[in-house]
Amino acid sequence: MAVSDCEHEISRVTFRVLLLTLAVIATPTANGQQPGAPDTVTIRSGALTLRALLWRPAGRGPFPAVLFNHGSGPAGASLGTRPSALGPVFARHGYVFLYLFRRGSGLSANQGTNSFDVMSRARADGGSEDRNRVQLAQLDGAELADVGAGLAFLRSLPDVDVHRLAVSGHSFGGSLSLIVAERDTLVRAVTVFGAAAGSWDGSPELRDRLRDAVTRTAVPIFFIYAANDYTIAPATVLAADMDRAGKPHRVRIYPASGRTSEEGHDFIYREVRTWEPDVFTFLKEQLR
Repeated sequence: MAVSDCEHEISRVTFRVLLLTLAVIATPTANGQQPGAPDTVTIRSGALTLRALLWRPAGRGPFPAVLFNHGSGPAGASLGTRPSALGPVFARHGYVFLYLFRRGSGLSANQGTNSFDVMSRARADGGSEDRNRVQLAQLDGAELADVGAGLAFLRSLPDVDVHRLAVSGHSFGGSLSLIVAERDTLVRAVTVFGAAAGSWDGSPELRDRLRDAVTRTAVPIFFIYAANDYTIAPATVLAADMDRAGKPHRVRIYPASGRTSEEGHDFIYREVRTWEPDVFTFLKEQLR
């Protein structure tokens, strides 16, 4: 073969190798994801079709899994980068992670009525007492049903170990997670960030409901707050209730995050590296 022909043949081989390499890089993983990226999945909750973002860890399962309950906010409000601040972290630690958009929120904005808007209308019509009553109805009703659908979805996945399932939540979603801990005896652990901090002082009904929930649960709970959250009273009161009931729990009040109570309330998203070691130690202990 002439030198020029040899060079052409090497070029063709090199080009084919390059195409094969690019194909491998561009091919989604077996579950339909690019590495590190979430799948958008649909979940039926009654007549609604909710959406969620699903992160999976590298390797082959079955893996432990965590369902995350976001806080409340008005319909149409963007959750921005909040899901992506958490999902890759949990996946890196070996967890399937489901960020569920409940009815009327985020990617599920066109499905059902947003809980924040329901509570706001109740306040406008009947004052704080009506708003507090509606909040409890949401926590024990429609919102809880959405979480139940999310847990059923996780349990249906072949790469999820159904015996190692945890729930996490922030703010309103933290309150919801405490009620899930009371209701679902198969959940193995719960971590809550700023649970009920925004409503605690103004709603005796919520305080009573959550105190009842934590004394009935058998699920270990990790209460997490920044010192400058709206209040850290839920952590101290609920932990004391669990102490008296002999229920397993952990409490951590971290230093202030930012300068305002709102920034402190968003500690979960602002200070991932701060809480990361403690949360994953707790989950490893409970889900082993």
